[in-house]
Amino acid sequence: MANNTLRNREPLIACFFIVYSVALLVTPLFGQKEQTSRIFKLAFGSCGDQNKPQPALKQAAEQKPDYFIFLGDNIYGDTYDTTELLQKYQLLASKLEFQHLQRQTKILATWDDHDYGWNDSGRHYPLKHVSKRLFLDFFREPEASDRRNHEGIYTSYLHPVGDKIIQIILLDTRTFRDNLIQYGGEKKDDPSFFYQPDYSPHSTSDSTLLGPEQWKWLENILKVKADLRIIATSTQFGISYNGYEAWTNFPHEQKRMASLIEKCRAEGVIFISGDVHYAEISKKSFPGLYPLYDFTSSGITSTWYFATPNENRIEGPVMDNHFGLLTVDFASKDPLVRMECIDVYGNTRFEFTIPIQTLKFKD
Repeated sequence: MANNTLRNREPLIACFFIVYSVALLVTPLFGQKEQTSRIFKLAFGSCGDQNKPQPALKQAAEQKPDYFIFLGDNIYGDTYDTTELLQKYQLLASKLEFQHLQRQTKILATWDDHDYGWNDSGRHYPLKHVSKRLFLDFFREPEASDRRNHEGIYTSYLHPVGDKIIQIILLDTRTFRDNLIQYGGEKKDDPSFFYQPDYSPHSTSDSTLLGPEQWKWLENILKVKADLRIIATSTQFGISYNGYEAWTNFPHEQKRMASLIEKCRAEGVIFISGDVHYAEISKKSFPGLYPLYDFTSSGITSTWYFATPNENRIEGPVMDNHFGLLTVDFASKDPLVRMECIDVYGNTRFEFTIPIQTLKFKD
């Protein structure tokens, strides 16, 4: 039924994206700073309802970042009607805050479940190829892009900052993800779990989050020379188990990521993530590897009424609407990464600084 609906409305979809693409011709390819700058800024966020005002995007634009990354739930689609999905993208495109952001910076994006198609959905979602086309068209992905030619929407970028290179990696945690395991009551005697979790971790490695082809691609990407690597994942990587969607539902995949970073000798890795409707920074340790930080920014418009337990939390939570900002300073003698959570009033709600030197192997 949904596929037939899509075919009947192909002209409507094509018309919208032609008009939308023309409107975007005024959008600069990069931020406003000269590319000789030794300072790099990356703003990011997730979970924006297309029906609500989005002042967080206006505040992000005021920072004039080099890029803004939408981490997922960029719209709340949650529909098997592709015309409805298109209309929700149209609502986002019409927002003045979104348009202002486009004029100030280059926008990058990956997706999460609600813009992928359906709540908590994975590889079995039947309209994922339609959703992919709508997503890539909306975010102006070039027709010749590899993203259009391979399964899923994962991709990477290299950005020069003086004589340094920053690598941005956008993962796809939906297209290849196996089914989740329903919660079995394992935490019923743990007082920190005052709520009912949704899912339990997989106990074996015969399931996947990223899928074989994306893992193979990621290994090759992590071997590319870079001074700092920012890995964008729609769900949280660095937290402890909380019973909701996260990498902790696939602990073998979480360990595989750490092992791959070590195998490739990929230094300077930082994760950014979304999904949970609050902001926090997590710090996770693995044997033989430098600390892995995960900066979660979730709440362009969405909020949640409690933060789940997280043994790895070192900043936050911030429960109000906000965006995340990474500022990389290669101009100082000891280069730094500053992480800031900034709310809709322009207030910095937390700040945490990491010397890039600490994101290196010791041997």
